[in-house]
Amino acid sequence: MSLKAFAAKIFARTIAQKTKKWASNPIETQKQVFKKLVSEAESTHFGKDHGFDQITSYKEFAEKVPIRDYEEIKAYVQRILNGESNVLWPGKPVYFAKTSGTTSGAKYIPITKVSIKNQVEASRNAILNYIHETGNADFVDGKMIFLQGSPILEEKGGIKLGRLSGISAHYVPNYLQKNRLPSWETNCIEDWETKVDKIVEETENENMTVIAGIPSWVQMYFEKLKAKSGEKVGELFQNFQLFIYGGVNYEPYRAKFENLIGRKVDSIELFPASEGFFAYQDSQQEKGMLLLLDAGIFYEFVKADEFFSENPKRLTIADVELDVDYAMVISTNAGLWAYNLGDTVRFVSKDPYRVIVSGRIKHFISAFGEHVIAKEVEEALRTAVEQSDALVNEFTVAPQTDPQQGELPYHEWLVEFEKAPSDPEGFSKDIEESMKRQNSYYFDLIEGNILQPLKITKIKPNGFQNYMKTIGKLGGQNKVQRLSNDRKVADGLQSFKV
Repeated sequence: MSLKAFAAKIFARTIAQKTKKWASNPIETQKQVFKKLVSEAESTHFGKDHGFDQITSYKEFAEKVPIRDYEEIKAYVQRILNGESNVLWPGKPVYFAKTSGTTSGAKYIPITKVSIKNQVEASRNAILNYIHETGNADFVDGKMIFLQGSPILEEKGGIKLGRLSGISAHYVPNYLQKNRLPSWETNCIEDWETKVDKIVEETENENMTVIAGIPSWVQMYFEKLKAKSGEKVGELFQNFQLFIYGGVNYEPYRAKFENLIGRKVDSIELFPASEGFFAYQDSQQEKGMLLLLDAGIFYEFVKADEFFSENPKRLTIADVELDVDYAMVISTNAGLWAYNLGDTVRFVSKDPYRVIVSGRIKHFISAFGEHVIAKEVEEALRTAVEQSDALVNEFTVAPQTDPQQGELPYHEWLVEFEKAPSDPEGFSKDIEESMKRQNSYYFDLIEGNILQPLKITKIKPNGFQNYMKTIGKLGGQNKVQRLSNDRKVADGLQSFKV
C-alpha cells in the first residue's frame, strides 16, 4: 500500500467518525444549523425585511418567510449585481453559479466563501466515506477524470461567474492535482464534442482509476474511447475501479455502461446543485444517499401532491415519512431562504436519513390527471431493460393529447436504443405493466379507456445528442429532461425519428 493510500484510510476514518456523530443526532443537528443561519443573517437586508431578529423558532420562521423560487429572490440578486453588500448573506458572494432558468432566462445563484467550502468538503467526504466502508484506497494512486464544464470564469457586478462544475475545478486539492485529468487547457475547451475528443486523446494511455460526471456525457466519452481503441473501457483501463456520478438517475444507463465497460465497477451517487451539496451515497449495500444535515443547509419538505395548493404544510426533518415524494425547500449559508429547489426527494431510511431523487416538481405528466413522475418512468424502463436484451442510450416521455382521428390519447416514449429489443411488443408491455403497478391513476386511465397503452418512438443513433446540440445544451451540466407535461421536447425530437 502506498503512503498516499495509507494516509487516505486514516483521514477517511476521521471523517467517518465525524459523520456518524451528526448523523446519529439528526434533529438536534438541524436545529443548530437553523439557529446559526438565522443569527448570522439577522443584519442583512433580507434578514431585516423578514424580522430575523424576532425569530426564535422554526414556526416563526415559516410564518415570516414564504417559500420562494428564483423569480421571487431575483430582486435581491439584482441588488448584489448592482454592487450592494449584506443583501442575502453578510458581505458579498464570491461567485455566482450561472444556470439555465425556465421562465427567467439565466439564473444567478450566489455562492459564498463558506458555502463553497461545504460543497468541496462534501465531494471529498463522499470518496473518503467509500474508502472507509470498503477499505479500498488503491485508486488514489491512479489518474482521475472529472468531466465538467469550462473553468474559465466571467465577471458580473465584480463577482466571478460560471457553471458550478467550472467553479469547482478551482478547488481541486493539491494532493490530487498530479492525478487529475484532463489538462487545464483541455478543460477550457467550450465545444463539448471537441473537448471529449481531446479528453480521449489525453486519457487513453493513462492509468485511469476514477471517472466522474453526468452519466449521459460519460457515456459519450466511453463510446469514443471504445471506437478509438477497439477495446472495452474496463480492458483499456484495467485499474478503473470507481465511477462517481450525479445529476440524473444512473439506473436507465447501468446496463449500457456495464456493456461499455465490460465488467462491474463500484459507483458513488452524488446530489450536488448550484444551490448546495445535499447528499451522497454513503453505503454500497443500502439504498439512497445520506442527507447532509450539518453542511450549512436547513431543510424543509412539502408533500409533492400538496405543493401547488394555497397553503401547503411545511415539514422539518423530524416530520417526514418514508416513501413519500417531497418537494425540497432549503435555507443556506449562501443566502437562499425557504428556496424551492425544484427537486423532489423520497426518504428510504430515517436511521440515518437517506433520500433518493424522485424527480422535479415541475417535471411530470398529468395531462389527464395521472401525475406521473420521473422515478416512475425510470423504474419502468429499468424493469423492461432487465427483462429483455435491449440496451438504451437515452429516452424521454411526453403526452400525446391530440392523436390521429378517432384514436385515444397516450404517452409517447421517445427512446434511443443502442440495441433494440428483439421482442418490441413485450418490451412495451413490460413498461406498461410497471407504470400501472406504480401509478394507480395511470392504471385507472388505461383500464377506463381514457388512455390507450403507451407507444414507443425510436430515435436515431446520437439523436438525443444532436437534439441537445440544436438547443445549445450539449455537454457540461446539461441533462435531457426525462418527462414533460407538454410536447416541446418530443416535438424537437421528431426530426431525429427512425
